[in-house]
Order: sequence, then C-alpha cells, then structure tokens
Amino acid sequence: MTPRVDRVDWTNLLFLLFGHLLAVAGILWLALVQAHPLTLALGVLWFALCGVSITGGYHRLFAHPTYRANRALRLFYLLFGAAAVQNSALKWSADHRIHHSRTDKEEDPYNIRRGFWWAHIAWVWHRDPTEIDLGSVKDLRSDPLIVWQDRYYVLLAIVFCGLVPLGLGFLWGDPLGALLVAGFLRLVAQWHATFAVNSFAHWIGTQPYSTANSARDSVWTALISMGEGYHNFHHKFQADYRNGVKWYHFDPTKWFVWTMEKVGVTSDLRRASPEAIERAQAKVREERVAAGVS
Repeated sequence: MTPRVDRVDWTNLLFLLFGHLLAVAGILWLALVQAHPLTLALGVLWFALCGVSITGGYHRLFAHPTYRANRALRLFYLLFGAAAVQNSALKWSADHRIHHSRTDKEEDPYNIRRGFWWAHIAWVWHRDPTEIDLGSVKDLRSDPLIVWQDRYYVLLAIVFCGLVPLGLGFLWGDPLGALLVAGFLRLVAQWHATFAVNSFAHWIGTQPYSTANSARDSVWTALISMGEGYHNFHHKFQADYRNGVKWYHFDPTKWFVWTMEKVGVTSDLRRASPEAIERAQAKVREERVAAGVS
C-alpha cells in the first residue's frame, strides 16, 4: 500500500534521502580521495557502538526489559542509540511494543502484510494521523535518563552522529572523511541492518517456534543485525535476552550482555526455560504433521 501524499512525513523522507546521498559521498571519498585506516576503523567502531545500543539497549533492555543494566551502560545506550538516528528510546520502544502486540495487523507500524518495502523503509516516512501511543511505555517514562534523552534526542543525534566523528577525524587529519564514513555511511548501513529485521525477518527464514505470525529465523539477517535475525524465537519468547538461543547462533548482542553480567554491569538476565522452548517446537511439529507438511 502506497501512503497518500498528505501522509508523507517530509522531514523523515528528506533526511533519509540526504543521509543516503552523504553515504554515497562517503564511498566516493574512500575510493577517490583517501581511505585512511583510522577513518575506516572509526566507521567500524561507530557501527558496533551504535549497533549494540539499538539491539542491546533500545530493543532488549528498553522495549523488552529482558535484563537489568547499571546507569552507566543505560546512558551509553542512550547516547549512541541517538547516533543511530532511529528516534528516541521512548518512541522507538513504543512503536516496537505495538509491533509485538499487533504483529501483521493494521496497527503494526511496520506490517509486512503491507509489502516488503513498506516494512523495510516506507513506514518511516509515513506520518500516522495519530501520535505515537506512549501508554505502553509508562515504565520507561518513569526513568529520568530515558525522559532526558527523549527531550534532547535531536541535539544528541547531531552531536554523536556528526560532531563527535568529525572532531575525532581532526586527530589524524581526515575530519570530512570521518564525518562521511563514520557519520553517514555507517548510519545508512545501520538503518538497513535494523530495517532488515522488520522486512527480511518477516519474509524469509524458518518458523521452528511459532507459526502464529510472520516472524522468521534467518541466519543471514542475524549476520547483518548483530543477532537480531532469530526473529521467530524472539516473537515467541520476547522476554528472553537472547535472540539466538543455540550456543552456535550468531548473536553478538547476547554475548555482549552476558559478558557485561560477568563484570557486574548487567544482571537478572531472563531466559525461557528449555521445557518451554521444547513445548513450542513440539507444537509446531504437530501443526506441520496435521497439515501434511514435512
């Protein structure tokens, strides 16, 4: 479904276009001007820091309180989450909780039933006629750090997405390259890694834990999204801090949260019981037998 012109969020649309153009400029800078190793390293570092702030912070800590984190780590998530330019943690979590409660229904912000491209990116520049319902995030609204980040989100995004990489680039004489690569090329890559969970992870992959909705497990999506691609498991067991439940599943976010527990930064990591997981898998197997599907 194509959004009506009067529902286009021109601010979001123009910023998406602007970001993609600067990402292309970043590629051209690396190819034609200079590919300074520290600029490349900063881009990789910023992708990792901002990535885990979305997957481990926005997603698994704030939207789904699957573990506890101390104030320093929560602040880290909020600062670098702002640099991912995906809205404040408060509004991101509100959208995501609606996605889980209304998956594949009209109210789902990134409903895959409206088409792959809607779920992937078009929903971002669609202005819903109603404001984001913050009723589902009353717990987060009581957190002063989250409220602070929501209030100053735009400023924090400008500082940590643009000004900090630019300033660091002066240290090795490549400030513009650092801005283009760590700021915008990294940003656009991060956008599409996150968007892939809304699109690819509801489109391709397996459903070993539930067939109740479109969510699917895909190792390919996990590889580009720091482990978020095991989406069928996540939708069935959203209170589990893991997405990749098997030891061999590629889930760097799970490993990060687990490691932080060992040094006392995170605690109360929640896990679905092996019995509950086996019951879910057995139910799917029974459904497939009943449907004559191998």
